[in-house]
Amino acid sequence: MKTSMASERFVHPVEPLFNENSRVLILGTFPSPKSREGKFFYHHPQNRFWKVMAALTGPPAPETIEEKKELILSNGFAVWDVVKSCRVTGASDSSIKDVVPTDLSIILDHAPIEKIYANGGTAYKLYMKYSYPKTGRPIEKLPSTSPANAAWSLERLIEAWSVILESRR
Repeated sequence: MKTSMASERFVHPVEPLFNENSRVLILGTFPSPKSREGKFFYHHPQNRFWKVMAALTGPPAPETIEEKKELILSNGFAVWDVVKSCRVTGASDSSIKDVVPTDLSIILDHAPIEKIYANGGTAYKLYMKYSYPKTGRPIEKLPSTSPANAAWSLERLIEAWSVILESRR
């Protein structure tokens, strides 16, 4: 008998991370099971987001949620996801369906965001489908920091993601 994981509806458990100095918004898709459990962005230890951000900004990779918040906020970044709630199976972005998008005006109306980047192709596609018609703001697609994106080494990710530094000052 073939068994498969059923998709479940989840609601995003993490508030957007931004402040009045945030100039660059980085959007993911939706938190993985590990991130939902840890109630913070990119909480899975194999996700390379924090290693990439630390390599670009200078300090060692942050370990605690407070250190991660400090890295983002002190460097003019904002982090959130395109999806507020959805049905998803496990951590598979490709299984996301029945999307309710986040209200990006929460950030865009309160921070001087100059540039928006998508962490991966699914975040980009979902932004273009659900958020772009409301914001009218362009987004640039970056390669996903997910461990599922094994074709990209950490070094290649850091090089590709270095474009985020251009917009934050």
